[in-house]
Amino acid sequence: MSLMLPSESSAARSVVGVADDLFSALRGGEGALPPAESVVLVLVDGLGAIALRAHAGHARALTAGMAKKDVAHSVFPSTTAAALTSLLTGVWPGEHGLVGYRVLDSTRDVLVNQLTGWESEGLDPLTWQPAPTLFERARAEGRPAFAVGVAAYAGSGFTRATLRGAQFVSAQTPAARVEAAYELAERHPGAVVYCYLPEVDKAGHKHGMDSPQWIAALEEVDAALSVRVPPGVGVLVTSDHGMLDVPAHRQVVLDDTHLADVRHIGGEPRMLHVYVEPDADADRVALRWRSDLDGLADVATRAEAIGAGLFGPVVTDAAASRIGDLLVVARGSGAVYNGTAADQRGRGMIGQHGGLTPEERQVPYIRFGAFRR
Repeated sequence: MSLMLPSESSAARSVVGVADDLFSALRGGEGALPPAESVVLVLVDGLGAIALRAHAGHARALTAGMAKKDVAHSVFPSTTAAALTSLLTGVWPGEHGLVGYRVLDSTRDVLVNQLTGWESEGLDPLTWQPAPTLFERARAEGRPAFAVGVAAYAGSGFTRATLRGAQFVSAQTPAARVEAAYELAERHPGAVVYCYLPEVDKAGHKHGMDSPQWIAALEEVDAALSVRVPPGVGVLVTSDHGMLDVPAHRQVVLDDTHLADVRHIGGEPRMLHVYVEPDADADRVALRWRSDLDGLADVATRAEAIGAGLFGPVVTDAAASRIGDLLVVARGSGAVYNGTAADQRGRGMIGQHGGLTPEERQVPYIRFGAFRR
């Protein structure tokens, strides 16, 4: 296997453990977090720990007192569909089944988008993602559960897959969302409240992480989180993944010779799921791709990736059927495009994620309120 695996310790904190950390705090604080009467999980989409530290002057509320150990690791692939679902269910992608951005629905032989394609592509949130959510677990214990986010996401399929069990509350700005989350936590003792802030991720994708727009988004989020936390409320600020900028000269476009014996290409440019034709030899295709992309990307077969534990210790049959015959993970700051018109349009995206670099996988684990050390 040519895949360069991450080197973090097996004991490193993962976003998979966040749900259990929060419940432990509500039950008396015998785990990673001290006791709290209510908890607020703030998710700053796309904010990596490395990028946050590099821009500490624009995020003084977030970085004040942030220690070296105040990080967690995202899952593989380091993309929203996989990582946010792990954060909100407490299980690895191999168990909840959202193993990438676009994956194969083998029962219909079509690619499906696990962020935006639930309705148009006929995915049932209750069966496609079967793991209980953080909010369903809270309700089972008799706890109030809320999700504060953007109104446009209230009824989406991805919301029903990851936020089911929560009462959805919408607010327009980061400041309004944080204020609403803190008010709910204070008004409902024992509550689990989730607050979603997508502004940093959106600015990074469109403009890049050193752009004025990205810095402005970070400053807006930091200002929102600089307000006082109500007494007894524990606040954990984290992210689903980080990102890095992909320059134009690091974009690799596959041509017809690469695509021989390939039926579908899913995933995203930093981490492709490659599905070969039924009569093709996946191992032979893997050898060709490794040769063609030598030094540009790592290539592993499905069996190699599962055996290495990239999708977690348990991989269900449903999840395995969605994983590519080959996985292609871009090295460094590169990205791999399949050459179709639709994929070419995505080459304008500057900030990207999905791979195994520390910039993509290290996320903040910052404590406010009752959680502050």
